[in-house]
Amino acid sequence: MTQIKSAGYSVFINKDITTEINRFFKAAKGSYSGIFILVDENSLKYCYPQLVEKIEYFKDAEIIEIESGEENKSIEVCIHIWNTLSEFGADRKSLFVNIGGGVISDMGGFIASTFKRGIDFINIPTTLLSQVDASVGGKTGIDLNNLKNEIGVFSTPKAVFVNSEFISTLERSQQLSGFAEIIKHALVADHDYWQKVKRFDLADHSGLEDIITASITIKNAIVSEDTKEKGLRKILNFGHTIGHALETLSLEKKSKKPLLHGEAIAIGMICEAYISHKVAGLSKPALKEITSFILKTYKHVNPGKTDVKQLVSIMKHDKKNENDTINFSLLSDIGKCEINKTADVTVITEALNYYEQEAKQIL
Repeated sequence: MTQIKSAGYSVFINKDITTEINRFFKAAKGSYSGIFILVDENSLKYCYPQLVEKIEYFKDAEIIEIESGEENKSIEVCIHIWNTLSEFGADRKSLFVNIGGGVISDMGGFIASTFKRGIDFINIPTTLLSQVDASVGGKTGIDLNNLKNEIGVFSTPKAVFVNSEFISTLERSQQLSGFAEIIKHALVADHDYWQKVKRFDLADHSGLEDIITASITIKNAIVSEDTKEKGLRKILNFGHTIGHALETLSLEKKSKKPLLHGEAIAIGMICEAYISHKVAGLSKPALKEITSFILKTYKHVNPGKTDVKQLVSIMKHDKKNENDTINFSLLSDIGKCEINKTADVTVITEALNYYEQEAKQIL
């Protein structure tokens, strides 16, 4: 078992996390008046049964189920859950348990943090994305008009429990979605880790726990130094300025198969690597190395013509922006990232065209 201490709580990483969860409840000594578990149809089917079998405290808990998908990370769903908590008599001594992916972790944390001005919650992330990204940092939130995480608060769970075994329940597309954040951690913070990530076989789960632990450790070190994203933490937004805008655009178009978060971020990282080359001094060989690896890994994502004006309009809502300029976190080298860099519409357009041209050579 690995324990990583974050700001006021711990992340426990183990293939059998039930021992640590039971220890958490024993330490609480019956202080919780009730337990409410938030799940979607996937975590209810594949993950909850493995947990309830060994965690006595979950057997009398109230289960609240929502539909999976980013489109459900909304205030309307929050209102439904707040009403459900009220109907079941939840009080300020209740515990909220989030079992699921990024949507469950982000929204569940927000719901718990605002219900009766805040009740305790724990996270049991079940997707690779939520394990390496949402497990640390204390960000909670929901989308507004498809704009990613527009409403939210910084609020930390009492504990996070990570089981890499849950990843085997995911489709490969969902595994790849989480892998994008692992790639990002390497690119912004650790050149040696980048070399390890490039060699890692996502189909071989034997080394997955080590990769998850390494990524959480990197993110935790960054977040611990800058909890409220005033400076250093902004480097974790590499690939996300364009990536989030592409994800939002995909949701707005109500595509039958909208871009997954990691798919959008993969495109965003290529585009922002290009902008890094133009603006922040990233070398041409480094740009090609990043582009080649990401396209080899995400070659199933088809490039398409994008309305640049619409995309830029969405990017202007990014929380990093100041004084009506679009801020980027850009690479000066692999493993080194600079914050508060700007790029004009011409360079952004060039970056999108660069992605399309490079992707077409792979397809």
